[in-house]
Amino acid sequence: MALQPVARRSVPDEVFDQIIDDVVSGEFAPGESLPSERKLAEVLGVSRPAVREALQRVAQAGLVEVRQGDATTVRDYRRHASLDLLPRLLLPRGELDPAVARSVLEARLLIGPKVAAMAAEKAGTRLGNALMESIAGLEGDEDPVLRQRHSLVFWDRIVDGADSIVFRLMFNSLRASYEPALAALATVMEAEVGKVEMYRAVADAIVAGEPGRAGRAAEELLTPATEAMLAAIRKLEAMP
Repeated sequence: MALQPVARRSVPDEVFDQIIDDVVSGEFAPGESLPSERKLAEVLGVSRPAVREALQRVAQAGLVEVRQGDATTVRDYRRHASLDLLPRLLLPRGELDPAVARSVLEARLLIGPKVAAMAAEKAGTRLGNALMESIAGLEGDEDPVLRQRHSLVFWDRIVDGADSIVFRLMFNSLRASYEPALAALATVMEAEVGKVEMYRAVADAIVAGEPGRAGRAAEELLTPATEAMLAAIRKLEAMP
């Protein structure tokens, strides 16, 4: 078993993290029964109430099935988990998973133009002003990490303009996955965040209420950096 004793007692957050990491990594396979609460408490060096609380949270995440008086069974997270799991899948045990990173980038390229088009259908002056504030930040900052943050705010406002709760929740998960890697991605993302005029083209199309042009402008903005990152990830996946 890969579980390790927890440094302090009564720490359900730490217990939750260890269990969920082992479920996601495959240490506990779908259909497998987890050790009993008593056994987990012994191995982790924590109280049974801490284990019980952690297991309830893992069950709420859709990763295990807890049956009263029966074993706790691991579920297939690919079929039962939600987007909340995405950040953990991207960086399991602190290391980038290339396949998940590729999926995030592919989703980003597909979703971005659609969200921009939807925002253009509901365009308003207030949204235009907010987008211009983000563009001013892109122009005024030379720090590549801060530029990425301005870009995230730009897209956050576009998602608000699209007025779709589904895309909002998807964006939240993608953003939570992406933010921990801002510094590592600074160089390759400069191909995107350094092209302020392309952000302005997206904003102009949205404010003008032209969904087709907004979608095309968003695709032109997102494609270069996305393709560069996908190429780098494919190289990682090809490595023995």
